[in-house]
Amino acid sequence: MTYCLGIKVAKGLVAIADTRLTSGTEVSSNKKVSVHQLENHSIFIMTSGLRSVRDKAITYFREVLDEQDSTFNKLYKAVNAFGAQVRRVAEEDKKSLTEAGLAFNLFAIVGGQLENDEEHKLFLLYPEGNWVEVGDEGSPFVIIGNSGYGKPLLYRSLRFDSSMQDALKIGFLSFDSTRVSSNDVDYPIDVILYEKDSFQVMEHRFEKDDLDFVAKQWSALLNNSVQKLPVEWMESVFTKIEETS
Repeated sequence: MTYCLGIKVAKGLVAIADTRLTSGTEVSSNKKVSVHQLENHSIFIMTSGLRSVRDKAITYFREVLDEQDSTFNKLYKAVNAFGAQVRRVAEEDKKSLTEAGLAFNLFAIVGGQLENDEEHKLFLLYPEGNWVEVGDEGSPFVIIGNSGYGKPLLYRSLRFDSSMQDALKIGFLSFDSTRVSSNDVDYPIDVILYEKDSFQVMEHRFEKDDLDFVAKQWSALLNNSVQKLPVEWMESVFTKIEETS
């Protein structure tokens, strides 16, 4: 499984991708995010799904960028081109994968900004090659892969006007919630930061030892907060227990 999170706030983009790969009983690590940076063309792509499908689609897309990069002046055009490569891989491999009992399940998060984009952009691409854009209304984030455990914190704490620092902090805690709840998501994690209009994607990798103290402090804070919650609302139900004892 995979945990890839893309966040769009007013000041920029924050993305987190885990690196754990599982194949049967085998566990390994590999990068799930790729970055394309050339002058005013700043793009990152995170993927979930079969590794072979992902690698093939990314390779094809890199060839497209080498040949056609100058023709993309807005990010959605590059996303369309990547979607075309995903469909190309589906045409080549989907039948054989299905016959082998495997699903063509490539999802992608594409973010960045090109020279004619008025602002930074974030897209969710589906295995069919179509996409939706993550906007500034509603929830300013998207997760691919193991998405269930980390969403509650994001829904409760993340807003479009959150700072990039807060977005990264909340995003990490969302990853940590997923990690402790699932054995197929783990360190190291790759973090992407893109500040609006900067045309510069920043990338950094964190190992477990870098962030373990934050996870432990968060766990202690949660436990302390639970102890401080009011108990008066429970009296009616515990009274019933006492009355039947």
